[in-house]
Amino acid sequence: MSLINGRPADAGSTVSYSYRPSLLGAPWEFKLTETTIDWAVGARSGRIPFSNIRRLRMSYRPMSMQSYRFVTELWAEGSPKLQIVSSSWKSLVEQERLDETYSAFVRELHRRIAAVAAPVRFDQGANPLIYWPGLIAFVAVSLGLAALIAHALQAGAARGAALVGGFLVLLLWQFGNFFRRNRPRVYHPDRLPADVMPRR
Repeated sequence: MSLINGRPADAGSTVSYSYRPSLLGAPWEFKLTETTIDWAVGARSGRIPFSNIRRLRMSYRPMSMQSYRFVTELWAEGSPKLQIVSSSWKSLVEQERLDETYSAFVRELHRRIAAVAAPVRFDQGANPLIYWPGLIAFVAVSLGLAALIAHALQAGAARGAALVGGFLVLLLWQFGNFFRRNRPRVYHPDRLPADVMPRR
C-alpha cells in the first residue's frame, strides 16, 4: 500500500491504498484521483466519480484475529459497495494493522468528496436496525449476569460469583466498547468521528 509519505497528497495528485481481506483472496486496491476513486480486486475494477457517491459509513468492526479494526463503506450510483478496511491479512495467523495509511487515505477521500459538494450522507456507527436491538440484548444479558452474581454471593458461592464476574467484565469490555464506538450518528466530512478512526 502506498500513501505519499503516509500523508494526504496535494490536490490533484493520486493517492493509493490497498489491503488483503483474506489470506488467499486478491487484495483490494484503491486510488484517489482529482475527480474519482478507482478500485481493483483481481480481474475486476471500476472508476467512481466523486459526484456519483451518495453515502459513506464509518464503523468499528473488530474481528477475532484483529480486535482493533475499522471499516469505511462507500455506496455510489451504478457501482458495487466498496469496503476500505484498516487491517490486512499478513499470514495464516496474523493480520497487519494499517492505522496510519488507512487514516490518511480516508481523510483524503473525505476531503475530495467534500470539494465536489455532492449530496452525500455521512453515517457513523452500525446500522440502526441492528444496533438498537443488539444494545437492548446486551443490556439485558449484562443485568442478568449481575443478578446471577448477587444471588451467588447471597448463597455463599464466592468462587462461582467470581467466575461469572470475570465473564461479565470481559463482556462489558468487548461489547461495551463496540456499542460505545458504533452508536448511529451523522457526521461532517470536515470532522471525522474519533470513535471510528484509529488513534493518531
